[in-house]
Amino acid sequence: MAFEIAQDPAADQVLDDSPFALLAGMMLDQQYPMEHAFRGPAKVLSRFGTFEPAAIAAADPEDFKDLCSTPPAIHRFPGSMAARLQELARIITDEYDGDASRIWTEASSGADLMKRLQALPGFGKQKAQIFTALVAKQVGVRPDGWEKVAGDYALEGYRSVADVVDGASLQKVREYKQAKKAAARAATGD
Repeated sequence: MAFEIAQDPAADQVLDDSPFALLAGMMLDQQYPMEHAFRGPAKVLSRFGTFEPAAIAAADPEDFKDLCSTPPAIHRFPGSMAARLQELARIITDEYDGDASRIWTEASSGADLMKRLQALPGFGKQKAQIFTALVAKQVGVRPDGWEKVAGDYALEGYRSVADVVDGASLQKVREYKQAKKAAARAATGD
C-alpha cells in the first residue's frame, strides 16, 4: 500500500512500513490536522530511532514526553499524546505480540474489529468506524460485516481519512467536513 495521508513521502513511507504507525497516526488524529497527526510516527522514529511498540512502551515516560514535545511536536497536546502512545504501545506489545496488524487481520468480523479498536486508548466508536473503513478501503482487509459497522464511512465519497489517497482527496475530505460543520451550525442557529 502506498499511503499519502501525511502528504509527506517520508512520513507516508513510515505508515506503509509499520501497521503500528498507521494505528498510532489514527490515534493522534484528533483536534489536530489530519496530515500532521499522521506525520507523528515519523517524527518519533526520527528522534527515537525506532517505532517498535515494545521500545516505545519501555521508554522512560518523561524522556518520551520530551521527545514528543520537541518542536515540531507530534501533536497539539504532546504530553498527553506521548502518554497515550506509550499506552497504545503497551497494549500492542502485551496483547498482540508487538504486531498491530493482528488487530485487523485476526478480527473474525467487523463487529470484532470494532470491539478490538474501541479497547484501545483514544479510539471511541467514531474513530473505530473510520479506522475500520481505512483498513477495508486502503489496506484491503474486509472482515465480514465491516460495511455495517463502519456506517457512512464505508460509503463512496470523501468523508474521512479512509478516503484520502492524495492531496486532492484530502482537500475533498476537508470540504466535506467543513460543509458538515456549517450545516450543524445552521441547524443550531450559531
